[in-house]
Amino acid sequence: MKLDDRGLLIVISGPSGVGKGTVRKALFAREKHNLEYSVSMTTRLPRVGEFDGTDYFFVTRKQFENRIKEEKLLEYSEFVGNYYGTPIDYVEDRLNEGKEVVLEIEVQGAMQVREKMPDAVFVFIVPPSKGALRDRITKRATETEDIINKRMDKAEREFGLAHKYDYIVVNDNVENAADRIMAIIRAEHAKTERTIHKYMKILEVE
Repeated sequence: MKLDDRGLLIVISGPSGVGKGTVRKALFAREKHNLEYSVSMTTRLPRVGEFDGTDYFFVTRKQFENRIKEEKLLEYSEFVGNYYGTPIDYVEDRLNEGKEVVLEIEVQGAMQVREKMPDAVFVFIVPPSKGALRDRITKRATETEDIINKRMDKAEREFGLAHKYDYIVVNDNVENAADRIMAIIRAEHAKTERTIHKYMKILEVE
């Protein structure tokens, strides 16, 4: 018997380079999952091969700013002249359908979501060590030593926000990390605070 029909919003976050995207892809590679990746909204133009509603919701700057004023975004940021954000209505619709909505975002975005949807499940992905994080960033071979140092400094500050998350998952192995997140989702659905009201109604009927 499933007591909690509404889906969960699972926020996967952590410093750049910890492997958030890789862990998320491993989750979605599982068979018979009920996960849905949250589609973001942006003001940038579609790239070749991108489709509206699949890769992003492509909108004008005015449309995006109207959403900001109307508080219809879970989180947003501006990068290189374009806005990026998560539309609340899309997330709510999927949650009400019983989907487990996965949002993979940076730490500052996660803090915005925490304010608007405190009942979401916040998972902080961390590397097995700071040395391992530096190795991962260095192996990208796309950034200078100065940029790598700046990323490490930023990561150091973001590690200090780990206490604001519900769970910390060490990405020592991608499949292991994905297993831990799936276990978290199952456990969250059994939490008393999510199920007690519905269970009490079942007892009243019987």
